[in-house]
Amino acid sequence: MMFSLTPAIDRLKEAASASHLRACIVLLLLSLAAFLPGYSTLQPLDRDEPRFAQASKQMLETGDFVDIRFQDEARHKKPVGIYWLQSAAVKAGETLGVPEARTQIWLYRIPSLVGATATVLLTYWALLAFLSPPLALLGGALMAAAVLLGVEARIAKTDALLAACAVATMGALARTWLDWTRSLAFVPDRRNWLVFWGATALGLLIKGPIVPMVWGLAILVLSASQRSFRWLKPLRFGAGILLCLVVALPWFAAIMIKTGGSFFADSVGQDMLGKVAEGQEKHWGPPGLYLVVFFATYWPAAAFAAMAVPFAWVRRKEPQILFLIAWIVPSWLVFEAVPTKLPHYVLPLYPAITALLLLAVLNGGINRYRRGAVLTACLVVIVPLALMGAILFGNWTLDRAVPWLALPFFALVLLMGISVIAAFRRQDFEGALWRCIPASLLLTIAVYPFAIESLRSLKLSPRLAEAARSVGCADPAVLTLGYREPSLVFLTGTKLAMATSGADAAAFLNQPGCRVAFVERRFADDFKSALAGQSIKPRLVTTVNGFNLNGGRRLEIAVFANSPS
Repeated sequence: MMFSLTPAIDRLKEAASASHLRACIVLLLLSLAAFLPGYSTLQPLDRDEPRFAQASKQMLETGDFVDIRFQDEARHKKPVGIYWLQSAAVKAGETLGVPEARTQIWLYRIPSLVGATATVLLTYWALLAFLSPPLALLGGALMAAAVLLGVEARIAKTDALLAACAVATMGALARTWLDWTRSLAFVPDRRNWLVFWGATALGLLIKGPIVPMVWGLAILVLSASQRSFRWLKPLRFGAGILLCLVVALPWFAAIMIKTGGSFFADSVGQDMLGKVAEGQEKHWGPPGLYLVVFFATYWPAAAFAAMAVPFAWVRRKEPQILFLIAWIVPSWLVFEAVPTKLPHYVLPLYPAITALLLLAVLNGGINRYRRGAVLTACLVVIVPLALMGAILFGNWTLDRAVPWLALPFFALVLLMGISVIAAFRRQDFEGALWRCIPASLLLTIAVYPFAIESLRSLKLSPRLAEAARSVGCADPAVLTLGYREPSLVFLTGTKLAMATSGADAAAFLNQPGCRVAFVERRFADDFKSALAGQSIKPRLVTTVNGFNLNGGRRLEIAVFANSPS
């Protein structure tokens, strides 16, 4: 297998590198192959994804596209850009006749899918400033294969689009820097500054200051090396800042007026500065955590990227390498220093790591005979093997089941990983990286459509929502006691009531109209005691058993209805 792949890889490179259009078509198809499996079947992933989706749904329900709310609570954490895009995607779905469009999570994921695909294409564009088209094509393919980008493509939130904005700005900045240092093989387009500031403006509406932070820290490092900021002149900072104000200021002004300034107090004072002060929502992590999880989140190329570090250090003063270091290191250090740790924070830095890796391959910076090199390459097999073990353990522990359909694909992943190691051992480094792409695609098929889909215990909210729909009335009023994940609000409706006691649940069911109550087992005795004192005796529709990842515990939730069977 490992020898038969070489001609196919050579033909693909030759055909795709014949023009930029062909390369982009190949990367587009590869992105869809990497991101679509499981895209529409994966349940809403608590807690962030359904919070974003529910807030977007409420914009459609209320017609208020300025304020951002989750039920009656103000959601003043991120700017409005992602909510507008999600609302537009859902509205388009409604127009095209998608059934129950507002509770179809895959519609809310469309901006993330577009953002992830744009990240792949923009990585190719950015890397053309450093590499030949065939290697830039490989760089885009490696980003499509990266585990973390594949995850973000399937989650309805900001980070895939944010990565695309960051790559666009850094690709434009790279052209400015390399042209100044006479290290660019072509003349930058006169519209390069528009790419830089257009992506910055969009990034401001998507996630506030993150994109400017990434390029701002890089500019400080590069300007310090030159003892001058003159190299930035082609980016037209005056016109660019004006463009950002025209794009972003109207909404920021509108939300300030509407909320009396509380949006900025919440988003900056509580959300952003809160993450700096302490780990929010149990997402604390020690410095260095991103380096540890990197080998999983940037799989399958992470092991080879680690081998490029000595090359980057030795050549650190060269303009190309210095730029990539300035892109990666300052922002990485900031993310490591912040107590709140989430894997996607460092995603905008991965294209630069890809460029460093490929420059190391091009310039002989990967040493197959360095101590531990082959063992490091074995992570291509070790990581999916560990993932397979975790999934098998989870399936058997939670559901007493084995994801049989996933196992052949896991086996193919391991065989492809062995092929990658074999190519590395014979010093075919580029061939090893190309073999990482089918390994990633096979892992995607094993995990998303088959392994995760078989974990029935994790689908508490979809099963509860289905139980509510089965009671026999079109639009029941719903209450939950105990279990209150955001996905349940998204799937059952904005008016989902939250009870704090069994008496509240019993009183809710005692009111007229079709009503459904979800009662977690730990409140069962309190609920039954409250029912004893009222005339209406609700029927037990079903009992849903499962495992709540966020709480880390098994749950048993009874579904009661006061409607006739």
